[in-house]
Amino acid sequence: MRRTLLRWLLILFPQRLFTACLGRLARARCSRRLIPLYARWYQIDDREADLPLACYPTLLDFFCRGLANGARPVAACEVVSPVDGTVSELGRLDHGQLLQAKGCMYSLAALLADAAAAMRYEGGHYVTLYLSPRDYHRIHMPVHGRLTAWRYVPGKLFPVNTWGVACIAGLFTQNERLITFIETPRGECALVKVGAAGVGSVRTAYSPALGGPWRRRRQGILTGQVDRELPRGAELGRFEFGSTVILLFTPGMISRFCVQSGQSIRMGEPLAQWSKE
Repeated sequence: MRRTLLRWLLILFPQRLFTACLGRLARARCSRRLIPLYARWYQIDDREADLPLACYPTLLDFFCRGLANGARPVAACEVVSPVDGTVSELGRLDHGQLLQAKGCMYSLAALLADAAAAMRYEGGHYVTLYLSPRDYHRIHMPVHGRLTAWRYVPGKLFPVNTWGVACIAGLFTQNERLITFIETPRGECALVKVGAAGVGSVRTAYSPALGGPWRRRRQGILTGQVDRELPRGAELGRFEFGSTVILLFTPGMISRFCVQSGQSIRMGEPLAQWSKE
């Protein structure tokens, strides 16, 4: 009963109005006064930030902050975490299904909005990483590889926190998302950046700016090609407020994960090892 009530509250919640209002506030110059309070509330170590707190012009600038030199060394492991966050779920991609939460599966084809692309990953592996409001919110390359394509899929903006994941079936297939395909000598991986309530946008250098939440609601699926080789740990983009990243690997790429469900991880720390050739 309680779960059903919570699900309806999430469904009826004005996702885009909340996101638009929060985005406007976070971009306003007066929001800089909230930065010290925000940092204390979420226990953010401001020594890791690239600038002193007083130097950020808005709350959004602080939220999307860079890091001080050396704050996130990139491990020598073949696959590293692309973000700061918590490992929600991980495992093998069997029968086109991924685990969202205990007892709740969702479709890979629906996640990618492309059945042909989903077939390439059948028998491979996935890992889901949740970013909380306190985490560093820039997204980096998990592997050394070449960006080949991107795909934007419009959708809803359900919260991706514990409540949202537990109560909304197929949450990650319903929310809007930006997918980046990366080619490596071991195979292809996909980095799925999932939007959520409060996420003003997902910014990258290779996909177009899609405007605010109201404009994005009217947008259809977009695709594009890109040809850019980047090293492991290079910056790919950023979330404007918290969300989730899902990494997909084609069969034969991963021998084992270096993490487990529920574990906190930082960008650049070991995530997985390649299979032996």
